[in-house]
Amino acid sequence: MKQNNSFCVCPLASGSKGNALLVSTPDTAILVDAGLSGVELQRRMTAVGQDPADLSAIVITHEHIDHVRGAGVLGRRFNIPVYISSATHQACPGLGHVPELIHFECGTRFDIRDLVLNPFSISHDASDPAGLTLTWQQSKIGIATDLGVVTNLVRTHLSGSSVLYLESNHDPEMLINGSYPWHLKQRIQSRTGHLSNNDAGTLLADLYHDQLHHVILAHLSEENNRPERALAEVGRCLNRPGTALSVAGPDRPGDVIRITGKEK
Repeated sequence: MKQNNSFCVCPLASGSKGNALLVSTPDTAILVDAGLSGVELQRRMTAVGQDPADLSAIVITHEHIDHVRGAGVLGRRFNIPVYISSATHQACPGLGHVPELIHFECGTRFDIRDLVLNPFSISHDASDPAGLTLTWQQSKIGIATDLGVVTNLVRTHLSGSSVLYLESNHDPEMLINGSYPWHLKQRIQSRTGHLSNNDAGTLLADLYHDQLHHVILAHLSEENNRPERALAEVGRCLNRPGTALSVAGPDRPGDVIRITGKEK
């Protein structure tokens, strides 16, 4: 997937079945979350031209199985370092042994080769859930899925992003009228649950700037949302023809989004 002088991002899977996002520069490739089986992660990476053996790291945002399922297997199979917060690591014993485990802290920058990563705390029902920004040269990718409320901290970190990978989990009307039990509906709508289409649109309207090239809507509920609903609602709020808008799905990799870097 890596291209000369390009910063690339490609969703491999997004949703309750599993989440994985591939990010690369000309010199580095990482997975943000690894929520599919090892075999399926390999298959999807191969489909977009990424050799799993060339990954520099796997970065885990929180311990839920749809974000960590294949991390241990992939790390062991290809000797890939796994970056994870200490609290998240303690909460997911299923990760198992990996050749190299590196703990990070929300609020503290760390580097993976030529990528600069800034993890920040988000509101979700997990031990130490993190959003991320990844910066290469002058371009930034902002990642925030699995959060129940947008805080000023979230807005501050995501501001100035060239690409945003943002949760747009549910349509409130579909959720309330759907088949989920009431306690689950309450969880999803809570401050530690998931963002609705309207929440995502409101945030994007606040974050818009002239260099926001692409927004990828992520973690859509298969029962309580539809891609066309998410695109319509968020599109109404964003309403900027210069910014592309797409949806990451659960069953196949999405398109590779490329940001051209500065010539050295």
